[in-house]
Amino acid sequence: MKLIQILGTGCAKCEKLKQNAEEAITQSGAEATVEKVTDINEITSFGVMMTPALAIDGEVKLVGKVPSPAEIAALLE
Repeated sequence: MKLIQILGTGCAKCEKLKQNAEEAITQSGAEATVEKVTDINEITSFGVMMTPALAIDGEVKLVGKVPSPAEIAALLE
């Protein structure tokens, strides 16, 4: 089971990234859960200075953009 973390304070882009991540899980059939990380101290502990960001199993994969569900699904493979 993979852990997808959405790093962001709750802006519209962060919400869209969460929706796209959930859709990617549905489309790919991957076993994963989505967690929102909104605490700024926790976000910066990932080394992230721009949001939204996407981390999979604690590893930051994308920063500052909202990838499509297909792009996220490719990262889950």
